[in-house]
Amino acid sequence: MPDDGFPVEMVLGVPVLAAPEEIDITNAAALRAALLTATANGTGTLVVDMTRTQFCDSSGLHALLAAHKRAEAEGRKILLVIPSPAVLRVFTLTAMDRVIPNLTSLAEALAQTAASRTAAATSEMKEMPRRRPAAAQR
Repeated sequence: MPDDGFPVEMVLGVPVLAAPEEIDITNAAALRAALLTATANGTGTLVVDMTRTQFCDSSGLHALLAAHKRAEAEGRKILLVIPSPAVLRVFTLTAMDRVIPNLTSLAEALAQTAASRTAAATSEMKEMPRRRPAAAQR
């Protein structure tokens, strides 16, 4: 179970992990553990809500990148919500904004996740073999 400092709530069927106000060397390892646990316990997309986050140092970036890589290797996805211009600037300067998908609001992240799930379900239905009606099989 994720660390109590990083609660995971289901929002419209999507797991959302609430990141802390500051992500730095003092809590990056615990955040990484919580992210890895949350992605291992779920399927599809984990949204990391960084709405409260005002600071993220290199150890925080590393924790998020490690979780992103693990999720991708397992066929899952991590989506970040980064509304803070200061935090987004760190991601932009390090080019992490091009590595880990991110949006500026939780509503956008949930909408994108719902759209991805709908597209995947539609794709699966198209791949299913079609059965002919019983009358047509005679």
